[in-house]
Amino acid sequence: MKEIYPKTILNPMKVYNKDLYRRYNMNIFRGCQHGCIYCNSRSNCYGIEEFDNVQVKMNALDLFKKEISGKRRKGIICCGLMSDPYIPLEMELRLFRSILEEIVKNDYGIFIITKSSNIVRDIDLFRKMKFVYILMTLTTVFDELAEKIEPFASKPSERLKAIKKLTENGINVGVAMIPILPFIEDSDENIRNIVNASHICGAKNIFPVFGVKLRDRQRQYYLSKLEKLFPGLKNVYTETYGDQHICYSKNNLSLWNVLKYETKKRNMRIMQHPYDVEFPRYEKEAEQLKLF
Repeated sequence: MKEIYPKTILNPMKVYNKDLYRRYNMNIFRGCQHGCIYCNSRSNCYGIEEFDNVQVKMNALDLFKKEISGKRRKGIICCGLMSDPYIPLEMELRLFRSILEEIVKNDYGIFIITKSSNIVRDIDLFRKMKFVYILMTLTTVFDELAEKIEPFASKPSERLKAIKKLTENGINVGVAMIPILPFIEDSDENIRNIVNASHICGAKNIFPVFGVKLRDRQRQYYLSKLEKLFPGLKNVYTETYGDQHICYSKNNLSLWNVLKYETKKRNMRIMQHPYDVEFPRYEKEAEQLKLF
């Protein structure tokens, strides 16, 4: 762990409809402890050196309070795109929890992408928010496989229990089926298993990506892990994809057909992108219309 003290914590996200609540991206960590072999955040373009040695934004709470007080318009805070907010360090530091408490006080909403069952700790705060959406990453239902590709993340069985607990408390949850790794997870059976398990636990939406991004140092890292965990598979990747940045499954069409059939049967929706959810509309408050 390394302590850092950035100058800002909230970054505005593009919103094309002016009537939507503003959206802000926030990461309180740089790097991650989950050890997922496929994580694109290791790529050079994100500038995170020593990705497994997590950098903690120790002044995140103070920055958040300062920046949120200067906003004229309510918004949705989006977390987890680069670094999971529920890594083991968070359970010690409770930094993200302190920010969630401020989100409640300021009447903002939250959108979280995670692969950690630790998220159930904050159900009490989620229940107080006007908008909450959780996207839980799930690329296999088998704990044994996940231990290879996501060695320090919550087991799939634990994530499914977390989905069930969240939905039982009235919290909207979708499943991020990303990335489905070619030659490892890209079978019709795997897709059926994920959709069925997600539905049983109360998830309503699924966002799929049938492939994996590989570039610069992340490519090297991923291929070295394949060589160790799945002997011979590194050569299959290099022969199949060469230097391609995005490596889509060769079963892409079949997987899409299975996904469409299984989700339709269960009245689930396929998301077109991670933020493909119904965000709340913006209501102008009377005092905001006053000139003085």
